[in-house]
Amino acid sequence: MANADALVIRPAVPDDVPMIRKMIHELAVYERAAEEDHATEEALARHLFGPTPRAEVLIAEYNGQVAAFALFCHNFSTWEAAPGLWLEDLFVRPAYRRRGIGKAIFHRLGQIAVERGCARFEFTVLDWNKPALDFYATLGAVGLVDWTTHRITGEALEALARGGE
Repeated sequence: MANADALVIRPAVPDDVPMIRKMIHELAVYERAAEEDHATEEALARHLFGPTPRAEVLIAEYNGQVAAFALFCHNFSTWEAAPGLWLEDLFVRPAYRRRGIGKAIFHRLGQIAVERGCARFEFTVLDWNKPALDFYATLGAVGLVDWTTHRITGEALEALARGGE
């Protein structure tokens, strides 16, 4: 790379799966949830690059080294009758923080959202992650106080699929 601080943000390719898996684990450790990390390379390959991709990943390389990733997918707004962009995870490795990488990834995600006709760009943030909350506020992100995220997983999801038994 030509200049001293070269940043490249690119779509992930199948060969990136092992690195994506590694960064997912690093993110889980950072978020104090390593025991919840069940991702496998096989599942990532299938869901990111299989016949019906369910999500996409951007990779940020800083001076030729993998510095960050963002995993995102589409949702849909019934009120807007338009797709939205959902950022599931953004992780900048500690050694690469405060170099504008997160902002550059958000800029690229904003471009993707506009290019694809998205009405919204949404994500969640852990309430204890003040550096992330402060960063997102500088980008114009607003916390939704009237909305609470709910989740059904594991045995409850299986029971729901069986009809709530």
